[in-house]
Amino acid sequence: MKNTYIAAMWGTLRQIQRRLLVPGNTLSHNCIHTSAAVQEGRKWEKKNHVVYPPQLPEEPRRPAEVYHCRKQIKYSKDKMWYLATMIKGMSIDQAIAQLEFNDKKGAKIMKEILLEAQDIAVRNHNVEFKSNLYVAYSFAGKGRYLKRIRYHGRGMFGIMDKVYCHYYVKLVEGPPPPKETPVTGIDQAKAYVQQLRNRTIIHSL
Repeated sequence: MKNTYIAAMWGTLRQIQRRLLVPGNTLSHNCIHTSAAVQEGRKWEKKNHVVYPPQLPEEPRRPAEVYHCRKQIKYSKDKMWYLATMIKGMSIDQAIAQLEFNDKKGAKIMKEILLEAQDIAVRNHNVEFKSNLYVAYSFAGKGRYLKRIRYHGRGMFGIMDKVYCHYYVKLVEGPPPPKETPVTGIDQAKAYVQQLRNRTIIHSL
C-alpha cells in the first residue's frame, strides 16, 4: 500500500514537471496577462493630468472630470459588470445608495471606489459640491489570473484560476443627462421598412 502511494506521488510530480515546468510549454505562459484592459488601466488615471487650453469668456464652463480605478480586485469581472452597468448614468448619491442596499460582495468594493473618486474630485479638481457629480463611465475589465493546482484522486490534478478584475469609473461634474427613450421593436421595423422604400434600384422601371 505504501509503495502504491509513493508511486502515485511520483506520478503527480512528473505531471507537474511536464505541464508546468517544461520550458516552451504554452501552459506556463498563460499566467502572463497581456489583455487590453491592463493597457487601458495604465492610461486611465493619467487622464486626470490633462491640461486644457484657457477658455474664452463666452464659452460655457468646462465641467470637472475625475478618472479613478482599482486593479486586481478579488472578484469576477462578469459579476462586477452587472453592478457597473446598473450605476452608469446615475448621480453619485443615487449610485452610492443603490450599492449600499445591494448584498453582493462587489457592491461594497464599488462603493469604496466611488467614495474615493468623490473625495479626489473635491480635493484635487475644485469641485464645490461633492453631490454635484454623476457616473459617466463605469465598466470592469479582466485582471491577471493566477494559475493554481487542484489535486484530484489517484495522483491526478487539474489547473484552476484565481480570478481578478479591474474596475474603472469616470465622474463628471453636473447633473446626470436625461435617459434616452428605448427603441421598441415596432420602431425598428418602421425604420427598416422606410429604409427599404428609400432605396435606389438601378435599371428598374
